[in-house]
Amino acid sequence: MEWVWELYKEYVTRQLERSFKAGPDEERLEKAFLKILSESTVTVLVQEPWHNSVRFKGLAKYDIKDMMALINDPMNYLLKNFGGGKFKLNFHHNELNFVGTRNFKPEGEPKWEDMPGIDF
Repeated sequence: MEWVWELYKEYVTRQLERSFKAGPDEERLEKAFLKILSESTVTVLVQEPWHNSVRFKGLAKYDIKDMMALINDPMNYLLKNFGGGKFKLNFHHNELNFVGTRNFKPEGEPKWEDMPGIDF
C-alpha cells in the first residue's frame, strides 16, 4: 500500500496543516491517511483510441471496501478484470476532492473494449 500513501501524502499533510498550526507528526499522518482513505473512491479509466486522438473510458468506480484487491496488487487486478491496456486510477476523497492519479500498463488482450463505460 506504499504506492497509495505516496499519492495521498501531500493531500493528507495539507488537510492536517489546515487543522493544526504545527506540522503533523508521523502518528497523526498515519491516522489521518487511514481515515481519508476510508472515505475515498477510486475510478478506473482506460485510454482508448478516438478518431485521431485518445480519450479515457471510465470502467469502474470503487469505494474503499471494494478496492482493497486493486490497491494490494493493481497490475494483476487490472489484467484479470479488464485485460491489457493503459489504465489510469483516479483517487478522490469524499468523491469531490481529487487526491491523485497513477497509471498502469498491464500487457495482455484488452477485455475492456466491449465493456460499457461509466460516467465519471
